[in-house]
Amino acid sequence: MITLTTLRHSPVFNSLAFMLANKRLVLPVFILLSFLYEPIRAITIPTLADAFFQVTVFVAATLFIYYYLVGRLPQLELSYLKAKSPSLEITFAAILGALPGCGGAIIVVTQFTKKQASFASVVAVLTATMGDAAFLLLAKDPIAALSVISIGVATGIISGLIVHLFHADSFCHPQKAANYAHDCIKSNKAIHIGEKLWKCFLAPCVVISLLIAFNVDFGEFDNAITYFGALFAAIAVTIWAFSSEGKTYQQIASEDEEVSPPSKFSRIIQDTHFVTAWVIASFMLYEIAVSVFGLDLRAWFSEYAIYAPLIAVAIGLLPGCGPQIVITTLYIQGIIPFSALVGNAISNDGDALFPALAMAPKAALIATLYSAIPALLVSYFLFWYL
Repeated sequence: MITLTTLRHSPVFNSLAFMLANKRLVLPVFILLSFLYEPIRAITIPTLADAFFQVTVFVAATLFIYYYLVGRLPQLELSYLKAKSPSLEITFAAILGALPGCGGAIIVVTQFTKKQASFASVVAVLTATMGDAAFLLLAKDPIAALSVISIGVATGIISGLIVHLFHADSFCHPQKAANYAHDCIKSNKAIHIGEKLWKCFLAPCVVISLLIAFNVDFGEFDNAITYFGALFAAIAVTIWAFSSEGKTYQQIASEDEEVSPPSKFSRIIQDTHFVTAWVIASFMLYEIAVSVFGLDLRAWFSEYAIYAPLIAVAIGLLPGCGPQIVITTLYIQGIIPFSALVGNAISNDGDALFPALAMAPKAALIATLYSAIPALLVSYFLFWYL
């Protein structure tokens, strides 16, 4: 007779409990099953290879240059710029938001929680930022990326200046200025393995990605490169699934920590694998939906095109960068119009919304709602007149 105690100690129960406790494992398990199932394998391998060479390698190389060659942005105090000119502070905040990723937005949010930046600058930076989705768009369609970033900066500056007319600089400031202690980023064996692999293969992968970008024919090595890209993409997602960033809101928002060289590379790996996981999930779900289930999203959005900007803006209000990468993927696949992409980019706040919600929730919610207004106006203007 099988008792509850026996069931709890069974391998199946332990495996299910482990999977529930580690939800990230759903993606690598799904990829493994796709490798084993013949009809989907033909879709999986080229999709993984494309995601790896056309996005993952680009993100890793960009972050490597940012952290090691360019270094961090000088920790300019927005209070100094505000004292000179509120317009200068708002403009600089919007420019910080235009940087790919969420680093620039987090800098402004952090300084706001320390009462060094105005509420208008928070609205400007959250309106201008596109988050990690910018990496994907820059890799796949740089012209569109530059257009979206430019529109975002302009909209962020205008929005910030308007908000400055109606709200004092101290509007929604937390009662007590935040002060964060140094706390290094945690690591584990999965991230350590990822560091070793990337140190060995980053340079040759960049070369291959550049050759692919210039449509170089690899001849008899084409299949080998495709399988290598698919394998490395699967490894990256698996490492992401077994890794835990271990960062609290305070760690995410802290601009005072000095990151040692190993931690810099660890941060590059974690950010790269995060973007990779969402891009692969988006690519795979789209390809399977179209090829296996015959779902024609392009026809659906064409029939109900008028709702595309509204849906994209609503998704942009969700915290984090994952949902925004999905919207960018739909644009790259030609499913949603450019206007919807712009609306999502303006309304989305990326990962900067997490520390803002934790440390200044009222400011975060109001700033998010404010960013939705220009997002709707600009996206529907482009929808009707572009």
